[in-house]
Amino acid sequence: MATLPSSHCCRTYSSSSSLSYSSSLYRSLQRVAVSPSPKRFVVSAKVSQSVLQQNGVSMQDVAPAVKPVENETAFKKLKDGLLSATAGSVEESKDSSGFSFEETGSTVSITVVGASGDLAKKKIFPALFALYYEGCLPKHFTIFGYARSKMTDAELRTMVSKTLTCRIDQRENCGEKMDQFLERCFYHSGQYDSQDHFAQLDKKLKEHEGGRIPNRLFYLSIPPNIFIDAVRCASLSASSGNGWTRVIVEKPFGRDSESSAALTKALKQYLEEDQIFRIDHYLGKELVENLSVLRFSNLIFEPLWSRQYIRNVQLIFSEDFGTEGRGGYFDNYGIIRDIMQNHLLQILALFAMETPVSLDAEDIRNEKVKVLRSMRPLQLENVVTGQYKSHVRGGVTYPAYTDDKTVPKGSLTPTFAAAALFIDNARWDGVPFLMKAGKALHNKRAEIRVQFRHVPGNLYNRNIGTDLDRATNELVIRVQPDEAIFLKINNKVPGLGMRLDRSNLNLHYAARYSTEIPDAYERLLLDAIEGERRLFIRSDELDAAWSLFTPLLKEIEEKKIIPEYYPYGSRGPVGAHYLAARYKVRWGDVGVEQ
Repeated sequence: MATLPSSHCCRTYSSSSSLSYSSSLYRSLQRVAVSPSPKRFVVSAKVSQSVLQQNGVSMQDVAPAVKPVENETAFKKLKDGLLSATAGSVEESKDSSGFSFEETGSTVSITVVGASGDLAKKKIFPALFALYYEGCLPKHFTIFGYARSKMTDAELRTMVSKTLTCRIDQRENCGEKMDQFLERCFYHSGQYDSQDHFAQLDKKLKEHEGGRIPNRLFYLSIPPNIFIDAVRCASLSASSGNGWTRVIVEKPFGRDSESSAALTKALKQYLEEDQIFRIDHYLGKELVENLSVLRFSNLIFEPLWSRQYIRNVQLIFSEDFGTEGRGGYFDNYGIIRDIMQNHLLQILALFAMETPVSLDAEDIRNEKVKVLRSMRPLQLENVVTGQYKSHVRGGVTYPAYTDDKTVPKGSLTPTFAAAALFIDNARWDGVPFLMKAGKALHNKRAEIRVQFRHVPGNLYNRNIGTDLDRATNELVIRVQPDEAIFLKINNKVPGLGMRLDRSNLNLHYAARYSTEIPDAYERLLLDAIEGERRLFIRSDELDAAWSLFTPLLKEIEEKKIIPEYYPYGSRGPVGAHYLAARYKVRWGDVGVEQ
């Protein structure tokens, strides 16, 4: 099978490289011209000669001199002139690594705040190494770990080296690459609320930046209650003077609309919106990113993507383990906040959105926000909650949720939830979007299942029998594990008789593609470095998501709704099946071949 030609892994998403290149200069000019306040993270004052030269523009090209922009018209003229001057030289300014000439005169410093934590060790550092191994990081980069733990550079490198792996299809020079990567890793110990400690970090960063234009990325791998302290100290003491500074913020983004809005307001005291990268790692999953490709670049799917042909959509997330000692953290949020309000709702918005004007981040996020704002507020009657209880299987006793020593006795926090959601717009009116998420279930999976309507006047009803659901076409997008896309169709079994069989048209990624699928954190970290925001969550998008779930969460907590208990390792509460049956739906992951 032929494979379409692809570019190097260090990619851009705009329709042309010149557009992507020019937009970075345009954003720089925007910050110069219309910076609303003297925030440390915003480049201010003027466009320096060095910045213009990096973009292939000499001072003579800009007309007499760059003056402060007095109004929008003057700024537009300046911007048009500069972009015109750069248009002819964009391709020449790229080097062999895929980065523009701008990158060769600059450096990227990546600071992992909370470097001693599990997320940093298991995900962030391995993802950064994978990007380095694939040649996707800029020529000049430095990685700093920052945490309260006392540690030397050598100790950090030893800690990080234990979690690094090489791509299975590129194992040559693996040890050499690891050594080269670790040589770029350093550590600074400090408090998250200390400007002095961040100032010391700033001094170390400057030593490694070597006089190049500094671009700085801070990854906040820390509890949400110290986000603001860390951002404040970094902004005042360790932000870039004449490059960009970006901050990746991990979920949870609050517990409800009120706390989320307060967090956003506090962050914006020190950051502009385009500097905040709210990460939801599920948006970096290969199959989630493929959603728009599957739909918008295949003619057979887009005409079917509506209420006319789709009977229901199911978004299913399950884990085959419990809280495993994380009960104290989990109990403060629960499965609805932890999985449904972010991971599954983000996938739903991508699935259901209208065709965006372009692949530009703002165009895509605009369409996602429209979906979220069109959704019907969640009603308690359309939600089932559950909590796993102790169960003995095969002579092994599995603990209940409340057996976790970090969980308060008598906790009513749901470890399972199922919900029916509806989008009140012309495309999806009346189509139930069923979500199901839970811990300690019978298997581990995340998938999207699209069940199409029954064939009207089906000639083969006699051969199908009374179970019409078994004859329904179903598109399954398995996000994890064992990534795949398959379409369930009805087919004649070979032979002299007329016997029908349900078969799969199967795209199994492991069989079709020889390369290993990148981890979601690799894609999202690369996007943040490149300034690509389409897979990150915008503040109004976050507001719309919380507005759907906050009234429901408050009602559940105020009424102290008792969850339905289900055995550890089972398929979850029976109530989830009654909820689906109310809308004449059968869960696609139950009782059928996978």
